[in-house]
Amino acid sequence: MHFSNLKSFSFFILLVFVLSGCQETREVKRPNILFAISDDQSFGSTSFGGSTFINTPAFDRVAREGIYFTNCYSGSPGCAPSRSAIVTGRHHWQNEQAGQHASSWLKKYIPFIDLLDKNGYVTGRTGKGVGPFEYADSPDHPLWRHTDAGGIEHSNINYKKGEEGGPWADGIASTNYFENFKYFLDSVRKDEPFFFWYGAKEPHRVFEKDSWKRFNKKLEDVQVPDFLPDTELVRGDLLDYAIEIEWFDLHLQRMLEYLESIGELDNTIVIVTADNGMAFPRAKANGYEYGVHVPMAIRYPGFPGKRSVEDAIGFADLAPTILELTQTSSEGMLPISGRSIVEILKSDKGGDVSESKQYAYAGRERHSSSRYQNWGFPQRTISDGKYLFTWNIKPDRWPAGAPQRVNPNDTTSLWPMYGLDTDGKYIKNSAFTDIDDCPTKTFLLEHYNDEDIRPFFELSLGKRPEFEFFDVDKDPYCLNNLSGNRDYKEIEERLKSSLMQELERTQDPRVTGPDPEIFDSYVRYSPMRAFPEPDPLNDKLLIK
Repeated sequence: MHFSNLKSFSFFILLVFVLSGCQETREVKRPNILFAISDDQSFGSTSFGGSTFINTPAFDRVAREGIYFTNCYSGSPGCAPSRSAIVTGRHHWQNEQAGQHASSWLKKYIPFIDLLDKNGYVTGRTGKGVGPFEYADSPDHPLWRHTDAGGIEHSNINYKKGEEGGPWADGIASTNYFENFKYFLDSVRKDEPFFFWYGAKEPHRVFEKDSWKRFNKKLEDVQVPDFLPDTELVRGDLLDYAIEIEWFDLHLQRMLEYLESIGELDNTIVIVTADNGMAFPRAKANGYEYGVHVPMAIRYPGFPGKRSVEDAIGFADLAPTILELTQTSSEGMLPISGRSIVEILKSDKGGDVSESKQYAYAGRERHSSSRYQNWGFPQRTISDGKYLFTWNIKPDRWPAGAPQRVNPNDTTSLWPMYGLDTDGKYIKNSAFTDIDDCPTKTFLLEHYNDEDIRPFFELSLGKRPEFEFFDVDKDPYCLNNLSGNRDYKEIEERLKSSLMQELERTQDPRVTGPDPEIFDSYVRYSPMRAFPEPDPLNDKLLIK
């Protein structure tokens, strides 16, 4: 070979070597995902979201450095159906038992987490997963899934009773969420990309009453929603709620700091949200803003950050989003109804970003065992972030549960109306049981006949019309029902029509059949209560 040709050939080989080396250094690792979800937290319950009495530095960091979603709506105002929507990418009404509260998880509803496992991700979780559901107790069960749909649990590291730095209040779980996450990173995932589900059990009821007094909290700082009476007792209940949110946030902060210390934070997509709204009357288990509108923020240096997005995001959108981000096929899952928001994540715009994300949907059937023959209170909800429309499918039923219960100690008799004994004191767990027992609920019941409390009692416990429609920009507490108002006719018809189209598209049995009442027939595995058959001639609250 001629010298000049040999020289050119050598240069070519060197160039190939250099370029291949550059390509290797440019190769980007697949991103990790930390998914943090609290239990019962409404959209405004973060300091970033404007709360004056809740301090959430970890959430604030994710929202400040990343993308803050002002209009994220959970799949349901209750935990199990909402979490079902997250992992399947389907509305809960599409998932049979696996979309209902405290029923059985059918194995055909494969969560996206299973597919991440098959695609080279190491998955795990700590705390609450996808529940409450009944999972198979026998390997021979032909229909039920055998493991939690949230992944393999790592919750063995717990705070010891009385340990310094342990749970701040009674009612907070003993699980050391951060140490379990650290164990997963150090001992389980090795060098592979990971998906980790941090499922706090806070701020779920029960709260320790007056725990806030140990933390320099002040009653005057509390913002009381307009659907609750502004009393010291209610303010104190909200401060106890704040303590539990801050516990969730503390462990998230430790996780972020540890990821940063090991050089993994910038390769980790952090998603923070809540499964449904706060456990107060007219919030959780209701298709209103404080029941289904939840906080959400996503941080990842690969996404343009420091922006606020107003598109309506639903929980069914999370599965297709995570599958796309991890380059994971959905093959094996049942058809996904949600739509990926990767376009929004990768955009550099704020406000309304994508025309495809105009609406978010939510719904509920049964929550707790709260009515005759375990009936639910079926609702379907649509929001575009500015307006919210709710269809109360059975307006003849009590939305918060029956006002009177069969005496569990003597099934031939009834407990008193509203669960109030002869001294006017509330009997625990005795009436309106879709609302978790709490000081605020007890106050409403024991003071229902006070003139200034009566309107709040009716708002939370009274029956409701079939259709409710709210301008949530002006009325975030959903107090002024505009359904039928001529000034809003076109907007209401647009939302109602869009909701019905989605229910038909996704074959909601309540709309398309063949059995619209199928949801009330599913077996419930949590504790059951008995209630008297409703009397259609006496269907109003007995306010005297």
